[in-house]
Amino acid sequence: MTEIVGVVGYGGYVPRLRLSRQAAAQANAWYAPQFAKSAKGTRAFANWDEDSITMAVAAARDCLGTDDDRSRVASVVLASGTLPFAERLNAGVVCEALTLGEGVQASDTTGSQRAALCALTQAVAQVRAGSGDALVLAADNRKTRAASSQELDFGDAAAAVLIGKDHVLAQYLGAGTVSVDFVDHFRAAGEDVDYAWEERWVRDEGISKLVPRAVAAALAEAKVSAGQIDHFIFPTTFQKMDQQLAKACGIRPDAVVDALGASVGDTGIAHGLLLLAHLLERATPGQHILLAQFGSGAQAVVFRVTDAIKTFRPAKGVGEWIRRGAVETAYTRFLSFKDQLQLERGMRGEQDRKTALSTAYRHRTAILGLVAGRCEVTGSVHFPPSRISYDPGQPLQDTQRSHKLAERRATVLSWSAEYLSFHRAPPHRYGQVDFDGGGRILMEFTDTAEGDIEAGTAVEMTFRIKDIDDRRGYTRYFWKATPVRASAPNEGSE
Repeated sequence: MTEIVGVVGYGGYVPRLRLSRQAAAQANAWYAPQFAKSAKGTRAFANWDEDSITMAVAAARDCLGTDDDRSRVASVVLASGTLPFAERLNAGVVCEALTLGEGVQASDTTGSQRAALCALTQAVAQVRAGSGDALVLAADNRKTRAASSQELDFGDAAAAVLIGKDHVLAQYLGAGTVSVDFVDHFRAAGEDVDYAWEERWVRDEGISKLVPRAVAAALAEAKVSAGQIDHFIFPTTFQKMDQQLAKACGIRPDAVVDALGASVGDTGIAHGLLLLAHLLERATPGQHILLAQFGSGAQAVVFRVTDAIKTFRPAKGVGEWIRRGAVETAYTRFLSFKDQLQLERGMRGEQDRKTALSTAYRHRTAILGLVAGRCEVTGSVHFPPSRISYDPGQPLQDTQRSHKLAERRATVLSWSAEYLSFHRAPPHRYGQVDFDGGGRILMEFTDTAEGDIEAGTAVEMTFRIKDIDDRRGYTRYFWKATPVRASAPNEGSE
């Protein structure tokens, strides 16, 4: 009997901020009036302290849940076209934040919009070879030119899929690939913005001819007919392109999955897995899912939903992240957070932000994993952990053991909000937080508005950018606190 391999966990992340497309179009109407009347809905965009690494961590936590034991994860792949570091293992930072073991195989992958699907099929092969569960992450945080259609169409987000053999939620049935150097857009090394080719050429000669070939190959390997497909996922910014593809491939029109263009936007490499994670929140046993993406050719994968789908829920789910969106009408805030608008920082923003890499390495578990120390004698929790006890009158040494805080909630003890120091999203909010089960840390707050933080406010941890060394191009990461927000009555059923 063939072993069943497939999705054993899934999750996603959509940043809270949603740019009003109308606000962006109106801001640029003097230059690009063609968008002023047609711009509708919102697009997700990352806060200044978010990037592809932090969003990938958020999606992974949504998938893995709050369980401290993540030993089942044997490998991690981060697929992104906007990796913060060209020479540093971005997936390695993710592993540290998730407190995975040092024996985990970690790698980055990029190069085309179907990079996440390539990573997924490779993960299936690894799991079949008996290497343990494989965590596939995808995230993108793309820049665009102001007053462009891409600025309105794109969005920022991340997705996570855990591939394994135990309690499979969606069985992997097969895949099809077409690899050709069809250039619909490109971004040269060192550039921030894509250069795109003419839309009709891309639609007629690229997508329309290459994607059906990948779909046919996937269906053949899966031994599934086009008429059996219940859900067809194809991320695209071209209007009705997914419907045209479905018709060309013999897939029912009602099987086409909404691409979340009205609320989130196209999130690049992450979008296929994001839509898959969103779909699995409401999928039912026996349904067949076909996911295809276009880029340097095309790739498609087929899944069959199992009875186990009823036994799993992500920590929050894509539907819940969508529900939590906060509409932003300040176009200049969007540009600033995308590092496309240089605002006056004042003298207080002139500090040298050099990171001591030796110190960062020695304390990486505490900094990136938010791991404190719990004294085995007194039970006190201390951050940062130390060989010497902090407890007054207790001259103890080497009594602290690792105590993870990232998945624990906390309560605000005291807080401040000030405009005096330089901050990329003023006012700078920070304060003392007490963790459930012990531990107190002075932390920054993020994704907050006036009135969100008070003494006694319940907060949860989120992995974010702590600071950016603009001179050397180095990004430091740490954890911040954000208010615990109530879930929707039918969480994840967006």
